[in-house]
Amino acid sequence: MIETLGANALVIEDDSNIRRSVRSALEMNGWSVLEAETLASGMAAVAAHHLALAVIDLGLPDGDGVALVRSVRERFQAPIIVLSARAEEHHKVRALDAGADDYVEKPFRVAEFLARVRAHIRRSGATSSAEAVITVGNVEFDPGARLVRKNGSEVRLTRTQYKLFAFLVANAGRVLTHRQLLLGVWGPARVEHGHYLRVYMASLRQKLEDDPARPKLITTETGVGYRLVSG
Repeated sequence: MIETLGANALVIEDDSNIRRSVRSALEMNGWSVLEAETLASGMAAVAAHHLALAVIDLGLPDGDGVALVRSVRERFQAPIIVLSARAEEHHKVRALDAGADDYVEKPFRVAEFLARVRAHIRRSGATSSAEAVITVGNVEFDPGARLVRKNGSEVRLTRTQYKLFAFLVANAGRVLTHRQLLLGVWGPARVEHGHYLRVYMASLRQKLEDDPARPKLITTETGVGYRLVSG
């Protein structure tokens, strides 16, 4: 079962069949589900309810769902999963930059959708203690000691490599766009300098991946950004 039993999930989708399918799947896993089928009704629901999860379609009849993504993110830290038939990269980038945690293309399998929900709920409910040691695969991140270990041995990272990895760890399981990474690690003056990210990501993989040519820890989301695997 999903961890936040009885919590409010909001499903904003104009296709009644998809909306019913998502609602049924979530309710079977203990969620209390609210529904909306337009941008206007979705905005009203966001303003009126406390949300633990938002599932948002981008192609709403009265507006762009990206506005809803921004509205939810301004109010809550709840996971936001976008459902969309739009497969183009720029749509994914816009949604993720607006605050979405994941982007699921239609058609999709309900089992995969639920697995993604569970992953994001685990991430959002993870300990926020600055002293907690976080393990990802065979790599340990110890923010209290400012150490990174692989297979129990310390990995020496430069200051920027450490900052980049810490940002990835803080968003483990989430797709981060190039812009989000550049802004979070280098600041607004470097958001157009994509080569910074490519160079440091390659160097980080050299130190942390078992096979840097086939990364399994830090995966590439082609044309969008990167994701640190969770768990």
